[in-house]
Amino acid sequence: MRIITALFALALMLLSIWQLETEREGLSIAPLVGTGTTPATLYLHKDGGPAPVIVIAHGFAGSRQLMEPFALVLAQAGYLVASFDFEGHGRNPRPMSGDVSTIEGTTRLLMNEAGRVAAAALAHPRADGRLAYLGHSMASDIVVRQALEAPSTDAVIAISMFSEAVSATDPRNLLVIAGAWEGRLAEEALKAAQLSDPDAQPGQILGDPAQGTGRRAVIAPGVEHVSVLYSPTALEAARDWLDASFERESTAPIPWRGGWIMLLLLSTVALAWPLARMLPAHPPAPSAPLTRARVAVVALAPALATPLILAPFDIRLLPVLVADYLALHLGLYGAITLALLAVWGQLRGQFPARSLAIALGVVGFGILVLGGVLDRYVASFVPHAGRLGIIAALALGAVPFMLADGILTQGGRAGFGRVIVVRTAVLASLGLAVALNFEALFFLLIILPVIVLFFLLFGTMSGWVGRRTGQPAAGGLGLGLVLAWALGVSFPMFDPSILTGL
Repeated sequence: MRIITALFALALMLLSIWQLETEREGLSIAPLVGTGTTPATLYLHKDGGPAPVIVIAHGFAGSRQLMEPFALVLAQAGYLVASFDFEGHGRNPRPMSGDVSTIEGTTRLLMNEAGRVAAAALAHPRADGRLAYLGHSMASDIVVRQALEAPSTDAVIAISMFSEAVSATDPRNLLVIAGAWEGRLAEEALKAAQLSDPDAQPGQILGDPAQGTGRRAVIAPGVEHVSVLYSPTALEAARDWLDASFERESTAPIPWRGGWIMLLLLSTVALAWPLARMLPAHPPAPSAPLTRARVAVVALAPALATPLILAPFDIRLLPVLVADYLALHLGLYGAITLALLAVWGQLRGQFPARSLAIALGVVGFGILVLGGVLDRYVASFVPHAGRLGIIAALALGAVPFMLADGILTQGGRAGFGRVIVVRTAVLASLGLAVALNFEALFFLLIILPVIVLFFLLFGTMSGWVGRRTGQPAAGGLGLGLVLAWALGVSFPMFDPSILTGL
């Protein structure tokens, strides 16, 4: 079974990678020069001629990789596509700066960055002088505002848009896309179209894109704020809108990228099971059983105590929004849990010498294998030098937290009910922290889905390791380092002046 599972997982991984790489066939994908310190990538079809430039900008905590579904579809349609990492994001070594409270502060700096990328792309020999912008979430406002300035812009695609700069006529040829599950943002998409016609309906084309007067709101079914980037409806609408604006025509089918990425991630996780079965088998260390009452105390006491203890303090130690608080929250949470487990005799025999070797194996698979897949096809996972200290600081909190989680859930051997209680308590604790100091910590809400996804993917793999080796602490130690890495490469970096103003 182990061999069959490994071969099946590898086969699905190769199939998914082959399908995803097929989307790049015929394209030249290379760094875009002339953008200063801003990392940018230029996508263009090798056999194409002169064509309009499309500048693609990601949202908060995003990166070029996250926007690649649009970059590849539009490049295959013959456009010159420039995608980049905003300052503070992805591979960009420059932290976000400026005054976040004014349009002429941080917003202006991000607009200038998008403008520099546009100017560099327009200087390419294959650029025909025409320009359009596409932006998601935070970047929707950036591209709308930048389109109103030089160089002249022919079309704008705003995904999950929120912007006060939209009017009935500006910017030219505006397409607004939102996911049906985005609630208020879906309403905002329709409101933007209704500025031109109060009776506008989703999907209706207003004005004439060929004349620069086009308006349209598209609601992509069955998707939310992130999955809208993989929606075939959104991808096709964006390509068709640009074709209408530039009087071009594209007929290639829209690839099923989101499905192949999901299959690749699931098959990569599945590969961890046969690899875990190759580890030396050991029985779990003997320990006194925890009663239900003690499990409840160990699970709930740190969840309540941690946010209450930290609430009075203004914690600003790292140049990353709320990451310093998160590191302290996780570290204190883990320390309280481990202390309670020690009182009731749950730590004896949990840290033999072989735990370190097993933990390093977990780290290697999590960062190199699964992380490599994520970096290639989903989002930036490779840190630049400026993020290494942040990862180290987060590890000081994430490692004791995941150690405690692994031991409390008995490395995957605990009942499903205990696991649900333990993991739900973690999310509730972070939610309570936000409630106690919403203004300073509301960005923690962004990482809650990351924590859930982390438990689903890495928690499953940790269970396989723990049940095989009898070493819950090994999986916890390894996953603590992986969690620190994942969070450390995801949080946008900020100049301390911004953090002081928040």
